[in-house]
Amino acid sequence: MEKKDILKTPVEHIDITRFDVTGMIDEMGKMAFQARNLNRASRIFDMMQKDKDAVVFLTLAGSLISAGLKKVVTTMIEHNMIDAIVSTGANIVDQDFFEALGFKHYQGTPFSDDNELREMMIDRIYDTYIDEEDLRVCDETVAKICEMIEKRPYSSREFIREMGRYLDENAEYSESRRDSIVYNAYVKGVPIFCPAFSDSSAGFGLVYHQYHSRGAKVTLDSAADFLELTEIKIANKESGIFMIGGGVPKNFVQDIVVASEILEKDAPMHKYAIQITVADERDGGLSGSTLREASSWGKVETTYEQMVFAEATLAFPLIAGYAYHKKNWKDRTERRLNELFEKEAVLEKA
Repeated sequence: MEKKDILKTPVEHIDITRFDVTGMIDEMGKMAFQARNLNRASRIFDMMQKDKDAVVFLTLAGSLISAGLKKVVTTMIEHNMIDAIVSTGANIVDQDFFEALGFKHYQGTPFSDDNELREMMIDRIYDTYIDEEDLRVCDETVAKICEMIEKRPYSSREFIREMGRYLDENAEYSESRRDSIVYNAYVKGVPIFCPAFSDSSAGFGLVYHQYHSRGAKVTLDSAADFLELTEIKIANKESGIFMIGGGVPKNFVQDIVVASEILEKDAPMHKYAIQITVADERDGGLSGSTLREASSWGKVETTYEQMVFAEATLAFPLIAGYAYHKKNWKDRTERRLNELFEKEAVLEKA
């Protein structure tokens, strides 16, 4: 088979606005096991929408955008259901920004011959394929953005905002950027943080930029990510977190409560917290650690917390769809948290 015969069926992104799941999820609350947990998580996420004082963080870990979940996130951005995102670099760069540039992820199979795929420059994520040649264009675009901006240290939030600006200012992406997380977050002023940003296509682009640059270079400052996230928490006392997977994004968004204490600022524990994960807590790993465990660290209150042990492509659209169709987001306003840092920059220059 030729490459074009394999890369022929794109992954399509599920649209939670097209079907109302509230009735089914209400009935799941009368069941047991993960059905009841998913019901409670859905109701807690809806509570976050009702609480107009609470800033809502979304964390993304795992291969989510390539799996068809991009439009779930952009729907939440569009309707002010979330105020800030903390993610792995792969979801934001290799997957979302990649598609915003006009490329696709394709349906495949986990039973393919990976040596043959490698010969054809096809990368596999379980049953999903990516054209490696397209991915290298994504790497090169990140390097190109590095050359276009001031050579200095950036938080990942600042750099991702420049990625959004790049999409906004280039009309050739007017169609492909429409459902992009990076682009829609740029338009709505929603900050995106990737504390491990270089662990993605961004890393390859930054390596290329730094290797070929002479003099000042663009660098990423993960401590600045931590500080900026903490500043959001300090400025917004009440908060909720919706975590997909675990890892670095989960830890960073929980740690900002402790960081606030270190800075001697009054910032209470996260009032609401839900997590979707397939990880187990028994080995002490972060991704499977329960939200009640986080309470022992002073990070999360246990009144409105819920773990859902389920695979993200199943549970994420249901929980987000429940809150979307409840429509309690209608009274939430744009927080435009990116502007918090723009104002600070203006004051510093003054």
